[in-house]
Amino acid sequence: MVARAFTVAFEGVEARIVEVQCAIAAGLPAFAIVGLPDKAVSEARERVRAALAAMSIALPSKRITVNLSPADLPKEGSHFDLPIALALLAALEIIPKDEVERTVALGELSLDGRLIPVIGALPAAMAAAEDDRALLCPKACGAEAAWVGATQVLAANSLDEVVRHYTGQSPLTPAEAGEVRPLPMGRDLRDVKGQERAKRALEIAAAGRHHVLMVGSPGSGKSMLAARLPGILPPLSAIEALETSMIHSLAGLLTEGGISRARPFREPHHTASMAAIVGGGRGAKPGEISLAHNGVLFMDEFPEFPRPVLETLRQPIENGEVVVSRANAHVRYPCRFLLVAAANPCKCGYLADAARACAKVPYCGEDYLGRISGPLMDRFDLRIEMPPVAYTDLDLPASGDTSATVAARVAAARARQDRRYAAHPDVRVNAEAEGALLEDVASPDAEGRALLIRVAERFGLSARGYHRVLRVARTIADLDGAPDVRLPHVAEAVSYRLALGTKR
Repeated sequence: MVARAFTVAFEGVEARIVEVQCAIAAGLPAFAIVGLPDKAVSEARERVRAALAAMSIALPSKRITVNLSPADLPKEGSHFDLPIALALLAALEIIPKDEVERTVALGELSLDGRLIPVIGALPAAMAAAEDDRALLCPKACGAEAAWVGATQVLAANSLDEVVRHYTGQSPLTPAEAGEVRPLPMGRDLRDVKGQERAKRALEIAAAGRHHVLMVGSPGSGKSMLAARLPGILPPLSAIEALETSMIHSLAGLLTEGGISRARPFREPHHTASMAAIVGGGRGAKPGEISLAHNGVLFMDEFPEFPRPVLETLRQPIENGEVVVSRANAHVRYPCRFLLVAAANPCKCGYLADAARACAKVPYCGEDYLGRISGPLMDRFDLRIEMPPVAYTDLDLPASGDTSATVAARVAAARARQDRRYAAHPDVRVNAEAEGALLEDVASPDAEGRALLIRVAERFGLSARGYHRVLRVARTIADLDGAPDVRLPHVAEAVSYRLALGTKR
């Protein structure tokens, strides 16, 4: 007697359909799971056995073999419990085989038969929709999976409810999508006293998704500004929200099935490992750069991060994706993020203050910022030197525009980019334009190009630096509502490129 059920195995944000085959044959009593299972999958037989016993279902004294096909694909996670139980129940003719085969199932079983929520319900629902099947999952995962909308999602509290559904005794009601969580109230830019140039740079960064490096003494407001960046970013579009939520689903970060339109803001500590930042570890899970997809990655004390960790950022910044390579798999995660890095000017932090600077000035500053390699520094479009704020300035009235005012300008600039790149699905913002497209949309006027050529010759801009200045100039023009890039736009873009000097 052979029966089949279906579930998924995760490869990055993609879910691959796995066929769970269960055969019951004569022979010595045994319960074997084959098909490259990990420890959690192998232990499923004990959880399934206990859950069935709680329902007064005894396994026959025969040889039970469960095969997870394709057999060469690694199977990881406890979500295989439910499909294994369904295939076994179908093989025992307790539930109809054809009904089980029309469903993709995932869920962990407790020993008393309750269904425990698992990660990855959202990408599993996507895979089920593509395979023209319904999705069966624990009750706590139903609201999350129902966001796909292209397939029916059935959510149950226990294995007993699942059996009663398949036997027609008590059909399950299709799950409904969770509520969209409201955007949190962001911190206001006007809370930061002074630093008007840095605020302007953040506005440009938000409008075109340009990477920012802020260098300043302790207490100059670097972290305060970074924390207020999400408040001026536009909400996630429907496509972006789904992309980001799929990654967060794999990481177990979605709560109560609610999907947020707020852009992610991740701020890892400088002691984080390479696997934590880039991704990897057990199961090749997404790292901070992927969890910040379509949002902001804030790395404070940037030079304090291990050098190998910093260097691994170079390729993801350019490509917008990261490949986590393992001996048996290559897992790909998207990671289009806005990198905001903050650093002190030197180890002690008081390079420009003769009264408090250490005895190694100015060499300590060169050594400290020298931990950021030239190729990585070349990828920062905006570089800001932030002077210290005098305590006497803290009593002055707030200055500058509010976050709401800046957010409106950023949204208008993003809308212009949406229209501009409507025919280019792989390009969403100015930071992603390249090649002939960049030359077409960001070509400056004669005076602007002459200035850019003089700067490139005088300061030795790389080809990457040259193009990044063009992208920033295009964003500045968008903020001004200008159809073309002109000399003032190029001049401002160049000023941010050379803000920390010409040696780096």
